[in-house]
Amino acid sequence: MAEDIEAGRARWQARYDAARKRDADFTTISGQQVDPVYGPLEGAEVPGFERIGWPGEFPFTRGLYPTGYRGRAWTIRQFAGFGNAVQTNERYKMILESGGGGLSVAFDMPTLMGYDSDDPQALGEVGHCGVAVDSVADMDVLFDSIPLGDTTTSMTISGPAVPVFCMYLAAAERQGQDITKLNGTLQTDIFKEYIAQKEWLYPPEPHLRLIGDLMEYCSEHIPAFKPLSVSGYHIREAGATAAQELAFTLADGFGYVELGLSRGLDVDRFAPGLSFFFDAHIDFFEEIAKFRAARRIWARWMRDRYGATSEKAQWLRFHTQTAGVSLTAQQPYNNVVRTAVEALSAVLGGTNSLHTNALDETLALPTEQAAETALRTQQVLQEETGVVSVADPLGGSWYLEALTDQIEAEAERVFERILRMGGGDGVEHPIGPMTSGILAGINSGWFSSEIAESAFQYQQALEKGEKRIVGVNCHTSTVSGELETLRISHEVEHEQRKALADRRAGRDQAAVDAALARLLAAVRAPESSGNLIPVILDAARAEATLARSAGPWERSSGATPRTRGSEAPPGAGASYCVAVHRART
Repeated sequence: MAEDIEAGRARWQARYDAARKRDADFTTISGQQVDPVYGPLEGAEVPGFERIGWPGEFPFTRGLYPTGYRGRAWTIRQFAGFGNAVQTNERYKMILESGGGGLSVAFDMPTLMGYDSDDPQALGEVGHCGVAVDSVADMDVLFDSIPLGDTTTSMTISGPAVPVFCMYLAAAERQGQDITKLNGTLQTDIFKEYIAQKEWLYPPEPHLRLIGDLMEYCSEHIPAFKPLSVSGYHIREAGATAAQELAFTLADGFGYVELGLSRGLDVDRFAPGLSFFFDAHIDFFEEIAKFRAARRIWARWMRDRYGATSEKAQWLRFHTQTAGVSLTAQQPYNNVVRTAVEALSAVLGGTNSLHTNALDETLALPTEQAAETALRTQQVLQEETGVVSVADPLGGSWYLEALTDQIEAEAERVFERILRMGGGDGVEHPIGPMTSGILAGINSGWFSSEIAESAFQYQQALEKGEKRIVGVNCHTSTVSGELETLRISHEVEHEQRKALADRRAGRDQAAVDAALARLLAAVRAPESSGNLIPVILDAARAEATLARSAGPWERSSGATPRTRGSEAPPGAGASYCVAVHRART
């Protein structure tokens, strides 16, 4: 009804007037004044407008804030990490000095899989796809001269996320920071690892215990830090469609909500600590619709199914990264254009923070020049295009609203399928029905097969020429030459292994042994006996490393640790990862 639309407009105006706005010029390049938001003409009848609504109002289709980016522009958070902590620290300082608003840590493969840099399994991989972190000493160097109390930090790691986070906390303490005031995001999304990326350490139950403990700990002690960033990015990069990315990711998020509720946590208190991480792919309008549908679905489910009453608990906050899989080795300068288009879709979709990929990332880690170009892409969007002047400037577009509704409907059908899978054996997981369905889908391989089928269909379309990629299967002639790329010297691995040996030799081994013994006892105790985070934090403070490099422990296929012969004494080169698994075998 027209009266409802006008009532909504009045509510929006009151909230906009009361909100803080940036001191900036919100006119066009020609000097024309623009309104902070646009909607139906006064008195117009727009059936179903309540699904579109106004910025800052349920169901948040048009954004979380009445001001849009007039209140605060998105955070420029460039993902970076390579070599050792010294090299990455230099890159971080460059990003911050060049106008980056926050840091995002990329870890190397051994760290992501819970290995120390001197583990035989880490050979040849140290520092090659991110930074090597073995202990709190690496965190000290990584953030040297970067006050963690003044910088928001995102860490993209899931399997060993908890000990790495504890190393981060210990490093902040050594800087003299109040860790209760830290702000940032930890990924910790183990469901997406089982679904797409395959970097897990244990079966689901131990991981879920750790995640539940982390949610409790952050909710009570570090309320500004988000302990979970539910990730659709890796699901999309594995070959999922936009609707699958959205549905699988939100289903995972609902599973973590059920985990928090099963711990007796107040949904209005812990849900604001959940954030999301999405892919911005090349289909411009589909991506914008995906982001808008995500907010609407999350708000409705949080309110109607999980009982969230506060707006912040209904908000879906998300970080976006432009699509790595859209980058091409052929004609790599085209990647600058692709990244700009994808970044714009994320901005028009209302992202809260953004990483833009570098043009050479399909070939190697980005050079400093390529990283600067990626950063400047965001700054051009913020400073020159006018997209920050109006909240949800495409809202009301017939095409966009139809796409938003379509993706939402597809996601709801996926949720129904996951819930049916969870109840298929008549036994629901004690955490909750969506969790039960997710675990059933993981165990049966359903998620993987759905993604594989979508990837196969897209590849077929490319090979038939039905889908086109410039420089790959059309417009292939070029005058560009080869790019100079960043290569990580093998000296990095030798230096990291030596530094690790020196740190082990110089630490108080008795303190390490005692801390790990306490951790082992805590893990073996019933789940109800206490939270594991404080004892893991004590181990980090004592300089325990992420994983042991020798002894009777190794990983079998699927990256699951197993025993090999007799058990070594507690602390004899042991670490967090070994201690946790030892208690489970």
